[in-house]
Amino acid sequence: MTAPTGQRLMLEVSGTEALWLLEGGGHGRLVFVQRGTAVVRPATHVLEYGRLVVRAPVQPLLVLSRTVLTYHAEEVRHPAGTGWTVTAHGPADVITDPDEDAHYRRTLPGWSHGPHDTVLRLHPQSVSGFRLARPLAPDGSGR
Repeated sequence: MTAPTGQRLMLEVSGTEALWLLEGGGHGRLVFVQRGTAVVRPATHVLEYGRLVVRAPVQPLLVLSRTVLTYHAEEVRHPAGTGWTVTAHGPADVITDPDEDAHYRRTLPGWSHGPHDTVLRLHPQSVSGFRLARPLAPDGSGR
């Protein structure tokens, strides 16, 4: 299917490519439901050994009381509107080992410090993503 020149396209990527895109990013949003309302918190992340380590301003008990969490990251170049978007969904646990926690606090910048600053490990069960692109013009340019 071809799109008119200037129109944006969303091209679905494989789970492997979505993880690769996520690995190249560093910022995103942790999403969960609290009292029937979607809650979105800014977060930083690193992908290691197939697990997503996330640092976000949430209470540890909120993470532990959830069976699954969603993490969303994207890199969109404006005004072109090109880039990518990835969503990972799965169970999570709070990192409680003091050495491991200290390591990620040194390597992942946080937005808040204190009881609401949590480092967690998300075990992605599903990962989906899209590349955001523009179709090529008849002359081969991206305009």
